[in-house]
Amino acid sequence: MTLAAEKARALALRQRFEAAGAQPVDCAILQPAGTLLDLYGEDIRTRAYVTTDPVQGEVMLRPDFTVPVVEAHMRDGAEPARYTYAGEVFRRQEDHPERASEYHQVGFEVFDRADPAAADAEVFARFAEILAPYALRPVTGDIGILTAAVAGLRTTDNRRAALMRHIWRPRRFRALLDRFSGRAPVPASRAALLAEDDPMARAEPLIGLRDGAEISDRIAALREDAAQPPLSREEVALLEGLLKVSETCPHALEHLRDIAVDLPAIAEAVDRFADRIAALSARGVAVDRLHFEASYGRSSMEYYDGFVFGFVAPGQPGWPVVAGGGRYDALTRQLGQGRAIPAVGGVIRAGLLLELEGGA
Repeated sequence: MTLAAEKARALALRQRFEAAGAQPVDCAILQPAGTLLDLYGEDIRTRAYVTTDPVQGEVMLRPDFTVPVVEAHMRDGAEPARYTYAGEVFRRQEDHPERASEYHQVGFEVFDRADPAAADAEVFARFAEILAPYALRPVTGDIGILTAAVAGLRTTDNRRAALMRHIWRPRRFRALLDRFSGRAPVPASRAALLAEDDPMARAEPLIGLRDGAEISDRIAALREDAAQPPLSREEVALLEGLLKVSETCPHALEHLRDIAVDLPAIAEAVDRFADRIAALSARGVAVDRLHFEASYGRSSMEYYDGFVFGFVAPGQPGWPVVAGGGRYDALTRQLGQGRAIPAVGGVIRAGLLLELEGGA
């Protein structure tokens, strides 16, 4: 497979979205690093190529299109809007050196506040139609149900914020849940630190980036947290049960409605899931066979906050998803400086389609 063939396939896919009414857009390959760092934190440096421009300062090779497209729309886009794009993106692959670090991405994004469930269904159905010849396995999820569950926990604001921050890091999320519920013992070093009357009295000379006041504030926060009662076993069990939901959409809806009886914070998000199922069915999607996983998207879709979906190649367990996307309403608020619009979209990796066809 050549880059020329991959580019040609990407442009052909973009034309399919144009024919469906999407406006073609493009954005610079060099993107300001500040915006992406604000969104994702320093972690993104492990996944993106970062360099320095003498005029622009720190920049990144474009890791995706969604963020710059949202920025452009929030700056001067009309409503409603449908966009499509095709071009190269760049990702460091330290954990998966067998994967391409430069590849063509084709996207379709919908900004429409009229009917979010219908927009979710429109995007998914459009992708399903284009990808139908490839025998991919579709899977869906909903980050909004999980965030609603965390927001409804009877605990401190700080604990809820910590869990919310690490929803996209499942191992860290699990560690925090174990700590806040009392299932994990307090590390001996932390217990000794908190037992000190004045932990800073025997401190060595400071050589890090934090000053003494910041360290003292952190110790105070740890003491305040240690004094809090643990999360209730009932709430933890409900949250863990929610994370394990993995069924076809109608059965998942029944299961989630049962959980919502005891965890009412998720009821509104579950209703949105029900609306989406109805909208997907109206679009001709066979929802009785469409799989839903409550945990789907937690390790790879950091800016999505609602519906998420992916199309997986069953015979390629080491591959990333061939196509995927979801809803990112909160991202429009962050990049719109307070203004927001419901938005949903997704991307296809053109090169993986070529590989499924036997190369080109």
